Amino acid sequence: MLDFFRHIHHWQNKLGQCITGIDGLPALGLRLYLVPVFWMAGSTKMANFAATAEWFGNNDWGLGLPFPAALAFLATATEVLGAALLLLGLATRWIAIPLSITMVVAAISVHWQYGWQAIADNSAPFANARVAESADKLAAARSLLETHGNYDWLTSSGNIVVLNNGIEFAATYLLMLLALIALGGGRYVSADYWLGRIFARRFLPTSEKLSRAL
Repeated sequence: MLDFFRHIHHWQNKLGQCITGIDGLPALGLRLYLVPVFWMAGSTKMANFAATAEWFGNNDWGLGLPFPAALAFLATATEVLGAALLLLGLATRWIAIPLSITMVVAAISVHWQYGWQAIADNSAPFANARVAESADKLAAARSLLETHGNYDWLTSSGNIVVLNNGIEFAATYLLMLLALIALGGGRYVSADYWLGRIFARRFLPTSEKLSRAL
């Protein structure tokens, strides 16, 4: 049994050595996945900044946050700048930190009260009472549409669903950003990597260059 685990460990290390040349691709994939997410969120806030600031500060139908204009500006700038930097792979670890904070704030202040699921699905894990209630409402909506509407046309682009607005997406993006804090922009596929090589070539002592090469 011990020999078996030694073989597993050996071949696992071999696999790691084989993919060294492409080990920057996971970080690249995470970055490119998150770019449109934050660009769309930030550009929408920027195009409707007054409404965004009002929503941040309103106690009745908004978030009721203090200093709403300042917080709206910070959120908008973080998302727009974050999308650009993630696209380039520039300052990846640094920009992932404030982006992570925005995801934590969004999860707690906007989505937490609705539970986990983003799309209501009574058969999926973590279905709460709100999700359970949505099943009857969705069935009623389908019945109305089938009776009084062109249901086949209405569902030709996808099934009709109920938005639960839980923390699922915010939590997923947060985990991806935490991975980028650990991984950085990725070998060969980020500005961080190439700037690091230039910095090492120009400014590091020869002895340190040799130690890094080894």
